[in-house]
Amino acid sequence: MPVPRAAHDHLTTRSLQHDLLLHDSVEELAALAAPVLLAGLADGDAAVVLTGPKTAAVLTDALADDDRVVVLDQTEVYGTRTPAALTALRRLAERQAPAGRLLRVVGETDFGPTPRQWLEWERYEAVINRALRDQPLWGVCVYDTSRLPDTVVEAGLRTHPHLVTAEGRQVNPQYQEPAEFLRALPVPEEPLERTEPLLRVDDMSDYIGLRHSVARHLAGLGGSPDALEDLHLAIDEMSSNAVRHGGPPVQLRLWASRDRVVCTISDRGPGMDDPFAGYGPAHGRDLSRGGMGLWLARQLCDHVDMIDDGAGLTVRLTTTLD
Repeated sequence: MPVPRAAHDHLTTRSLQHDLLLHDSVEELAALAAPVLLAGLADGDAAVVLTGPKTAAVLTDALADDDRVVVLDQTEVYGTRTPAALTALRRLAERQAPAGRLLRVVGETDFGPTPRQWLEWERYEAVINRALRDQPLWGVCVYDTSRLPDTVVEAGLRTHPHLVTAEGRQVNPQYQEPAEFLRALPVPEEPLERTEPLLRVDDMSDYIGLRHSVARHLAGLGGSPDALEDLHLAIDEMSSNAVRHGGPPVQLRLWASRDRVVCTISDRGPGMDDPFAGYGPAHGRDLSRGGMGLWLARQLCDHVDMIDDGAGLTVRLTTTLD
């Protein structure tokens, strides 16, 4: 495959740029993505390909195996949970971006096979605009429209400020402000909540007793002991948060099925209107100041949903039983 002509992609800014590249063939992918990396190398930027193996092979072929381009498997950075992906990208920028220049990343997210997983990564695509806004990153997210669900592609068009097209880099007219996009996302229904819970606590007063009761119920379930231990820690953190920051009564419900465990912690406090909460420590890198509970929960559980019904806050934690 011939090397595409590096054409048009030059930036003077040194803060986050978050672009979307839609393609439906390997030829289109190479023709649009490779020039971004080549232009970056010519400008003194660093270049990283952060994709699955098939996409990486297409791009390295188009770039004639240029050894200045670092190729990483997407799982090395994205992993399986979105807060960890944000942290990994921040560290990648700190490590790879040349002084005073950008790190250009052509990235490909694995959205997973289910709508529930798609939603988590759709959130991530919006959050990244705020969480990494000061980083020297130019991310070009490649979406294969022949493979990805329409809902994922539509969300991509609402979460990327710019598009990479055959006509050059363009402002994306469909982009929404991240907070607006996040607040408009649906809260997924959880069918287990319509069944009788394994554990019901209507007024959390004996915190130590509750902790032991949750541990006893979780110990009786099958699945990964590590995943259940992580869920227990997340329940501890969210219960403590509700007692400290919410309003009484604090309530807890725990359900389990063959494939997952769900826990809700509810309070009658002022609620929370911050769609970015928990995608980083509340006080940044100064972990000594606390504010890590929700951030930890998002890393410990497969799904964390914040439900503010106007009469308090419910945090729903979901973990898959492998």
